[in-house]
Amino acid sequence: METTRKPPFFDIASEQGLLRTSIAVTLFIATIGIGFGLASGSFSIVFDGVYSLVDASMSGLSLVVVRLITSHTTSLHLSRKLRERFTMGFWHLEPMVLALNGILLSGVAIYALINAIASVLEGGRHLEFGIAIGYAVLTVIACVTIAVIEARANRKLRSDFVSMDVKGWVMSASITAALLIAFCFGYAVQGTPWEWMSPYIDPAVLALVCLVIIPLPLSVVRQALSEIFLVTPGDLKVHVDEVARAFVARHGLQSYRAYVAKVGRSREIELYFIVPKSMGAKSIEEWDALRDEVGEAVGGEGPNRWLTVVFTGDPEWAE
Repeated sequence: METTRKPPFFDIASEQGLLRTSIAVTLFIATIGIGFGLASGSFSIVFDGVYSLVDASMSGLSLVVVRLITSHTTSLHLSRKLRERFTMGFWHLEPMVLALNGILLSGVAIYALINAIASVLEGGRHLEFGIAIGYAVLTVIACVTIAVIEARANRKLRSDFVSMDVKGWVMSASITAALLIAFCFGYAVQGTPWEWMSPYIDPAVLALVCLVIIPLPLSVVRQALSEIFLVTPGDLKVHVDEVARAFVARHGLQSYRAYVAKVGRSREIELYFIVPKSMGAKSIEEWDALRDEVGEAVGGEGPNRWLTVVFTGDPEWAE
């Protein structure tokens, strides 16, 4: 008897495997970041480690949500109790996690910016540039590597969670690259007339990095909030309207009402067709055939499409 082989725990070809890999690498970088930061006296490196910890915690939460969504849509490994309590699925959790992720990352950066400004006003801080440079080189290599791996894999997966994670790695690489440049400059000015600048390098570069990264997650937050509040996506509404208008004209119906929303990876579509009272009666099989026709015209059939097609002679049922 043939048994199904279980995919590797860190399978970079799957969404969950990529997120697990990202979490593992992030925890490693966060651990060495906090350690190197304390050893070198650099608050910017400590911030990098804390930023990575926040990112890892949100990636862990994203992984839980992905497993819930996948289990519900495929009817696998989901308890009866959860299925009964969440009959509409778990798609709504995806934009919530994305919004929380973006808000937390921006919040951490704002807090670090305030501390950096306070440190500059207090005269800066001295640090061991050799240790700091070693950390920055190692971290940049790790961040760029995992970002490239995830970006390539996501060309096929098209996951919002992985896309957000890639942006997080790119931000982390950018942060650390800026720190590396600053640390190299600080190391170079030792023993020169410019040495007085070295205490200000760490807080100054941290402030600049924070100013850059604070607005970066906001576009993700804005998109996530639009999905949480069920803002109608324009392109999906235009497509559904075209399908419905053609269907009404083709079958001699009176009119239609369309309601669409995008929540995470799901597309939720409700179509109400107003049937003229003069239209003859149809069998259940005939109505179902019409629904199949609408579904094929709308397209995108799969576990993440929620399509409701209703035929009624009373327009109030469609309002």
